[in-house]
Amino acid sequence: MIPAVILAAGLSTRMGRPKPLLPLKEGDAFVTRLARSFAEAGVDDVVVVLGHEADAVAATIVESGVAARLVVNDAYKTGQLSSVLRGLNAIDRPGVKAMLLTLVDVPLVSPSTIRAVIDRYKATHAPIVRPVRGDEHGHPVLIDRSLFPLLRTADPATGAKPVVRDHVSAAGNVTVDDDGAFVDVDTPDEYLKLRI
Repeated sequence: MIPAVILAAGLSTRMGRPKPLLPLKEGDAFVTRLARSFAEAGVDDVVVVLGHEADAVAATIVESGVAARLVVNDAYKTGQLSSVLRGLNAIDRPGVKAMLLTLVDVPLVSPSTIRAVIDRYKATHAPIVRPVRGDEHGHPVLIDRSLFPLLRTADPATGAKPVVRDHVSAAGNVTVDDDGAFVDVDTPDEYLKLRI
């Protein structure tokens, strides 16, 4: 069992409005597109971590009809690690082998990339599996259960990144031809380019 966690709790300071709610050309919002892509990839437990504008984001997800469990991180202002841990606690149970983790900022990752990450993990059991393209690395990131304790004791100032960085390997790098896995949308200009 490999659940997915979508981090959608942040303040979206650089964007100036909540990123999870930004519309895409096809009718989905960022958060609903991501949840739908995980479902299409065969992930049957998708958790969305809410924080800033939680009620509005939850309403958008419910109205979309996409299957997702919603959890609220009341401590979202303390940093991203608090949302990672809220999501981890929501998915962690017997039978869970690993966790797929993504930011809501990367809404266009394809179901085929998600499946490729899961397939690579099943083949190698690498502790970290992630899409790569040349020197770029993208989302989602798969984190093996063996690293859950390290996430729980990570420094809130640096978050999950050092845990991921310390455990990447050639075996866990999946080369994909999917622009959506690498397009991180943080600013109005980046969003405008996405919409064009």
